[in-house]
Amino acid sequence: MAYQRVKQPKISDVIMGQLEEMVLEGTLKPGQRLPPERELAKQFEVSRPSLREAVQKLAAKGILVSRQGGGTFVSEGLGDAFSDPLLELFKTHPEAQYDLLEFRHALEGVSAYYAALRSTPADKENIKACYKLLQEHHDNKAFDKEVYADVDFHLAIAESTHNMVLLHMMRALFSLLRQHIWENLQDIYPKSDIRGKIHEQHSVLMEAILDGDPERARKAAHDHLAYVEDALLEQGKENTRLKRALRRADVTPL
Repeated sequence: MAYQRVKQPKISDVIMGQLEEMVLEGTLKPGQRLPPERELAKQFEVSRPSLREAVQKLAAKGILVSRQGGGTFVSEGLGDAFSDPLLELFKTHPEAQYDLLEFRHALEGVSAYYAALRSTPADKENIKACYKLLQEHHDNKAFDKEVYADVDFHLAIAESTHNMVLLHMMRALFSLLRQHIWENLQDIYPKSDIRGKIHEQHSVLMEAILDGDPERARKAAHDHLAYVEDALLEQGKENTRLKRALRRADVTPL
């Protein structure tokens, strides 16, 4: 019987595989800088030439980007499923925000469910830290910063699902999600009762995940998005009423 010779993998390919896995699982994030070559080689316990070869292969794949004198970074373009022209179309068609809310219902409901099932103590600490920052910006009415903190809070939940596809789908939506949340803030956040209710819902969602209750977490995510949708619809009706009143006021009596 003839046996095939077992081929030893190249060290650079093993390093490349480990780095790819770190990107997939979210340990290495888009735009994140890798440690210096010397330090990274020491962590992997490999030679610098082998590490350099792995980095070059990942750069050729578009996963890493090396900057002259500036280090090596995870490509910021990873997961850019939505191009700028498509983003502009979403912005100029207001009805698209309701389609996005429907999509968020599906994606974030599942995300909350699995976060409650699978989140580790470290994941929970990360979610709490994101919520704390969100709370600070909310209290200070720093709406621009609150938008970023809101998105980071939802992404922290996605990371804690330990589902690589779900995480990267959420990351691919980051730009669109940030714009969507910002538009929601402009439309409905001037009303303190609505702003307070939305922030309270974030707390309910977090507590369900921290308690490890998947059904409660999924319901909290759905309740949150349903409330936002209702608030937007009501604000839309109010804007229509105001425009109608202004048109009537501009009519000169005969």
